Amino acid sequence: MKKFLFLALSLTASLSAHAQPSTTPADVVPYAYGMHLDIAQVLDITTPADVCGPTPVQMTYRDSQGETHILEYSLIGNGCTN
Repeated sequence: MKKFLFLALSLTASLSAHAQPSTTPADVVPYAYGMHLDIAQVLDITTPADVCGPTPVQMTYRDSQGETHILEYSLIGNGCTN
């Protein structure tokens, strides 16, 4: 009976540990032209700097497999005036 109880508790603990999502942060990947992106849901986009010129921005997204990724790309900042 003790062996059965130990086995049942061990199995339950291992299954619950496997079901928890990973809390490790995703690596930042720089965007390259032609890169295949599997974006199912955008979670966050950083605000561009107030400069007149290219500035890095990061987009955090979830792919169709449920994994979180961070993509870094450049865009023109908000500091340009006419």
